[in-house]
Amino acid sequence: MDFELPETAQAVRDGVAAIGARYDHAYWTRCDAEGRFPQEVWDDLAEGGWLGLNIPEEYGGGGQGLLELAVANEALCASGGTAGTFFYVTTPGFGATTIVRHGTPAQKELVLPGLAAGRTQFCLALTEPDAGSNTLEITTSARRDGDDFLIRGQKVWISNVERADWMIAVTRTIPAEEARPRTAGFTLFLVDVKEALAAGTLSYTPIPKMGSNILHSSQVFFDDVRVPADRVIGQVDGGFAVLWDVLNPERILAAAGGTGSADAALDVAVGYAREREVFGRPIGANQAIQFPLAQIKAKTELARLMTYKAAWLFDQGRDCGNEASIAKLTGSQVAWEAADQAFQTLGGMAYSKEYPVERLFRDARIAKNIPVSEQLVLAHIGTAQLGLPKSY
Repeated sequence: MDFELPETAQAVRDGVAAIGARYDHAYWTRCDAEGRFPQEVWDDLAEGGWLGLNIPEEYGGGGQGLLELAVANEALCASGGTAGTFFYVTTPGFGATTIVRHGTPAQKELVLPGLAAGRTQFCLALTEPDAGSNTLEITTSARRDGDDFLIRGQKVWISNVERADWMIAVTRTIPAEEARPRTAGFTLFLVDVKEALAAGTLSYTPIPKMGSNILHSSQVFFDDVRVPADRVIGQVDGGFAVLWDVLNPERILAAAGGTGSADAALDVAVGYAREREVFGRPIGANQAIQFPLAQIKAKTELARLMTYKAAWLFDQGRDCGNEASIAKLTGSQVAWEAADQAFQTLGGMAYSKEYPVERLFRDARIAKNIPVSEQLVLAHIGTAQLGLPKSY
């Protein structure tokens, strides 16, 4: 067994970390407070080729895999840009991974060069108000209209739609109550967001949020959005397999963001614990401070290992569902625990916006709920890996 990161991944880690070092916590906090997209960081990542890592070289990408993408996301979050995980989940994750693996030659030519250059952004429209995590019950429909399809329905918590050029829209072409098996009747579409917005058939409303405010999350409304039939991703009625191939990378990238976020929070806490003196010595000398931080370090390294394993399995074309679930669970948990312990380490000062802990705290909490809730991950581990009866 070789636990050494490939040279490609090491180069990615160092390159993205160098960009992250140009932008301090104060920069990310300002962007969060202003609800402003960190365009400068995006442009630097694009210029360095760090956004097109998993795109084949013939389309201008790096020709690498999900492991390198996960390492890039981890490094960006570790630099302090914890909400920057959405950079890698929404565009290289949802967009590039899906089109590279399931797009037609024409679809690849249409979107991959722009993705590789950082000119193009993506979003995924899956979650619905009445379905939530029960994807099988979505009701957004697509119906034939000549050579096109018309999409009608509503989605919620769709991140980056305000900046997206393209959307992967998950629809039902067979209603859930008629589908046999229940996973039949899903169809995924490549939707031109700006065209649909201009036509007035697509609209969205941002949702005010607690954290991760560098990207909006929105309710999205489809009012007969017209999509040509050649924009179907995969097969009509056979999109569930494509969707599952999207969700595993999403969980792995979320796990990478969690480990990077834990690194960021731990770095702030350790720095404060070294410098802050009470009763004549640094507070980090006290085991009540030191031991919890050491626990966080141990848990972060464990989450990192599982994240890398899951990404490696995906790149090898092997089943990674179990590993992706464990990586997502442990990565999100340690991100939250690290932010919470950083808060405790800084004491009352953590409550002040003078320090980045309150932002790290807000950004970390949502990871326990998205892209899949902690309870559903545990249910999957219990049924798929322990063989226990299914509860859902």
